[in-house]
Amino acid sequence: MKKYPDVMHMKLRLLEELEDTWLPYLTPRDDEFYHQWQLKYPKLILREAGSVPDELHKDVQDAFLALHKHGCLFRDVVRIQGKDILTPVSRILIGNPGCTYKYLNTRLFTIPWPVKGSNAKYSEAEIAAACQSLLKLNEYMQIETIQGLEELVAREKNNIDEVPVCIGPDFPRVGLGYDGPDEVELRSRAAYNVTLVNFMDPQKISYLKEEPYFGMGKMAVSWHHDENLVDRSSVAVYSYSCEGPDDEESDDDPQFEGRDPDTWHVGFKISWDIETPGLAIPLHQGDCYFMLDDLNATHQHCVLAGLPPRFSSTHRVAECSMGTLDYILQRCQLALQNIRDVADNGDVSLKSLEPIVLKQGEDIHNEVEFEWLRQFWFQGNRYTKFTDWWCQPMTQLEEMWQKMEGVTNVVLREVKREGLPMEQRNEILSAILALLTARQNLRREWHARCQSRIARSLPADQKPECRPYWEKDDPSMPLPFDLTDIVSELRSLLLEAKP
Repeated sequence: MKKYPDVMHMKLRLLEELEDTWLPYLTPRDDEFYHQWQLKYPKLILREAGSVPDELHKDVQDAFLALHKHGCLFRDVVRIQGKDILTPVSRILIGNPGCTYKYLNTRLFTIPWPVKGSNAKYSEAEIAAACQSLLKLNEYMQIETIQGLEELVAREKNNIDEVPVCIGPDFPRVGLGYDGPDEVELRSRAAYNVTLVNFMDPQKISYLKEEPYFGMGKMAVSWHHDENLVDRSSVAVYSYSCEGPDDEESDDDPQFEGRDPDTWHVGFKISWDIETPGLAIPLHQGDCYFMLDDLNATHQHCVLAGLPPRFSSTHRVAECSMGTLDYILQRCQLALQNIRDVADNGDVSLKSLEPIVLKQGEDIHNEVEFEWLRQFWFQGNRYTKFTDWWCQPMTQLEEMWQKMEGVTNVVLREVKREGLPMEQRNEILSAILALLTARQNLRREWHARCQSRIARSLPADQKPECRPYWEKDDPSMPLPFDLTDIVSELRSLLLEAKP
């Protein structure tokens, strides 16, 4: 996964350098706009709405409206620098079954689109149709992205500047026939496995941040790189703002300096560059834009709010090697391989007390609890509005996690057993203490998050649930929820074990 610099540190340095001045930016009304786009943003491509098939427009826009009608778009409680923040944008993740996508410390779980072999059952026929339409859009976006990448390859091979970055309905499309050795990799960079569907009505949001560097106006989404993507993969965005055909301002209307604040725009800038002008590109109904190759890593983008409500479908190649249901199920099975036997009363016996085996088991224990179970239930019951697809997998994960609680209990019993050699006790404690301490700290943090003011303000079906949670004397659980006393006792044992 691509790592980016300390954003807050860089942002403060940039604002200090700017003091009270604005950086320059360009819109289509500026003479230099297309030249700068071609020169400094060549991996950014716009497909105007007229170049997209009418039938696809209708299907996708109907899908957006159906998701909105059924209350299927949600504001997320995300974690930024230790604070919970409610996003101004409502969204839902749709994509390959079992995939997840993590952003701002929040793991979203896909509502499956009906790919071949999917057995998803939807709560409403309109929701099923919406997922089908977004899959159809995804396939279209993949084709367009590959075309764009082929154009980039052709331009680089021939060292030409004639390939336009903005393509309207009358531009003749010619396949450039990329047959080089990297064709498989090129296609993999367009192999979108999820789309994040977004919605915002600026009129219903009481406060939107002002764009801080260029003076571009109100932002729906601040400057950022998209997170958790396969390296050098593309991002494709379909935009649908709900204005009527007579409501759009002309891009060359002289009454505005800078961008028209009534029209939605996407802003681009080269990361931490104060020399190159930024771009503010107007987005009208059905426009698509594509961030190709490494543009997401080298540049930042923001979304600038207009007046009307707006939907978007943002197609990504999520880096989910550690974010699929198959992955976490395999991890759980690996942890549970250390169980030799389970007694009728639930007690387990272990095959190995090797510190490396115990450490691996406790690490997986934390992963399934905090990256999956608590992430899922923190989002309330939102997913059941679509489908019951995640119900059985989450039940299975919780059952596996509960067995891991039993494993931890056996390890704790063993480490306190009289007659255990001091050296072995010391090795086991050194292997598991940090992981149990992290477990206690994270349980406290997640429990507090579920009780926060923001959490309590959410509608009933979206309220975070602190799950798994159990009271101290719950007979079904071998260990308490609160591990404070256990961690303290283990620290004392480790001190005693040290020479």
